Amino acid sequence: MGKSYERIDGRLRTFIEAQPIFFTATAPLSGDGHLNLSPKGRSGTLAVLDELTLAYLDFGGSHAETIAHLRENGRITLMWCAFTGPPTVVRVHGSGEPVFRDDPRFAELLTHFAPEADGAGLRAVVLVRAERISDSCGFAVPFMEYREDRSLHADYFGRKDEQEFADYCAAKEFVGTSVDGLPGLPLPLPPRR
Repeated sequence: MGKSYERIDGRLRTFIEAQPIFFTATAPLSGDGHLNLSPKGRSGTLAVLDELTLAYLDFGGSHAETIAHLRENGRITLMWCAFTGPPTVVRVHGSGEPVFRDDPRFAELLTHFAPEADGAGLRAVVLVRAERISDSCGFAVPFMEYREDRSLHADYFGRKDEQEFADYCAAKEFVGTSVDGLPGLPLPLPPRR
């Protein structure tokens, strides 16, 4: 049976930090807006900052829906599934905030991640303040074997210098503005502090 928790500590923290993939879910306030669900999986890009705060690194891509929804209303859910070991699903419902590259907090937040996690194509650090923490059985989640991270994303953006990355972001239709017309990533791309 599922349980709710006051904080992320002990077993929950160990479980979260051991998972190679997690999912983020956000939505606009508009009832006819598009929900967004994104997988996140680059090693070392998630950090539990304290018992109620998590952060993850947001990298370049063809959309910025999560950023747009957070800028509009801050609602976010993070979810982890056990694909090995005991069947478990953990969810953190909370409020999130994108911290962009020119924000004075950006450099300090990066210190919570392994140095190799800070790679090319980094757009923001997403801060999440937990408001509801729960787990549930993962009885229907299949067993899956983790082999390794894919390097395609890091390799692709690793070939771009800062100006080429800024040009990439500016050229994508749904990066500066979401599919529902909400403000997404600030453009031109803020320089790193």
